[in-house]
Amino acid sequence: MQRSVLVCVCAAAAVLGGARAGRHDAYSSSAVFGVQLRNTSDLELLHNLELNLDLDMWQYGMPQVRDAMVMVPPHARGKFLSALDKEGVSHYMHVENVTQALETHDEDIARWKSSRAPRLIFQDYMRYADINAEMERIAGRHPNLVTLVNAGKSFEGRDIKYLKISTTNFEDHSKPIYFMEAMIHAREWVTTPVAMYSVYRLVENRRSQDQDLLDDIDWIILPLVNPDGYETASGVRQDRPTRLLTPPASEWTAIELRRSHGVGTPTNPCAITYAGARPFSEPETGYVRDILAEHKDRVQIFMDIHSHGNYVLFAYGDGTLPPNALPIFLVGSAMGAAMDAMKLPQAGFYRVGNSATVLYSTSGSAQDYGQVAGAAMSYTLELPGYGYGFLVPPSYQDHINEETWQGIAVTARLSRQLYRDRYSAANTQR
Repeated sequence: MQRSVLVCVCAAAAVLGGARAGRHDAYSSSAVFGVQLRNTSDLELLHNLELNLDLDMWQYGMPQVRDAMVMVPPHARGKFLSALDKEGVSHYMHVENVTQALETHDEDIARWKSSRAPRLIFQDYMRYADINAEMERIAGRHPNLVTLVNAGKSFEGRDIKYLKISTTNFEDHSKPIYFMEAMIHAREWVTTPVAMYSVYRLVENRRSQDQDLLDDIDWIILPLVNPDGYETASGVRQDRPTRLLTPPASEWTAIELRRSHGVGTPTNPCAITYAGARPFSEPETGYVRDILAEHKDRVQIFMDIHSHGNYVLFAYGDGTLPPNALPIFLVGSAMGAAMDAMKLPQAGFYRVGNSATVLYSTSGSAQDYGQVAGAAMSYTLELPGYGYGFLVPPSYQDHINEETWQGIAVTARLSRQLYRDRYSAANTQR
């Protein structure tokens, strides 16, 4: 398969080309601004600026609840600030020097790696090869419980693997399936450790109070959807899509995988949120589609794990609601409450709701596709950022893992009973 090459004369290509000169030179003179949103009109203004100026949203805000955080390149700063000032929208400098913030993040990671030994994989930001090796080790040690599946190759030829965890080899259809995926956005490094920690709690450190989660539920855990982008992000830390450059450097092939499950926006191939030429144009999202299709009607929860912002969001991105919106909201609220019970003081409380109502309208998202593809409940989970945006120091990872696991366990138990009721009703009608 060949990914079509799109030649663009745009600032993003120039920025990424500059990244070769130094590790974080891609973000030279970029800054992050906080924006205080008063109402939905301010939110719409900011979203339009994001699209028109190709800005990078570090945090989508909620009017009068949570400020938005926007990374603005130097060439767009004047237009951005003028547009906000014209409408009377308050703003402030959050990160003056993104390059310096990235260098500090590198130092945090280096100190963490040197200060602790040995570490479990979910306590650190490990690379692609380490993640695959750990999945292979777990499957090898627990062959009667864990199956390692190679979904196929990424665009650049990396294996995309996931784990199936089941006491009944996925043959008992009275058991719902919980399908979680992580790292569809390459810069959201805290997400894969959460997925790997979930594997750990289900398999290697299963506690007596959690035995029901294994006995009554089958699990599919895909910890690294976007390995090409993740490996790129080891050098270009704020990379969001898949692999960005195809030689020569003027050619741009970035795909926003989260939005490539359907008709996505924008259509500008140089935009950071470009969704591809057609739905499922990239193999990575095609594998997610195939997993959902294989287990249609058994996937009770599809959890798309992201960072950051403390949100539990559900379909649809155009503001309409699925027929079972009420139980989706109630289960999502229980998840948010469970995680809030453990939250650190510097984290916001989780906000739960329809993604378009809480944040902004989207199309082609994984969350929406999961809902229409048969998952009874499809969510986007945005983990905490603690004021660091995507650059969360790894010292927070243990807390994020445990806090999120408590939320996952709550949703699994609540949705299990809903699935049982649906399964029993379906069998009664036969």
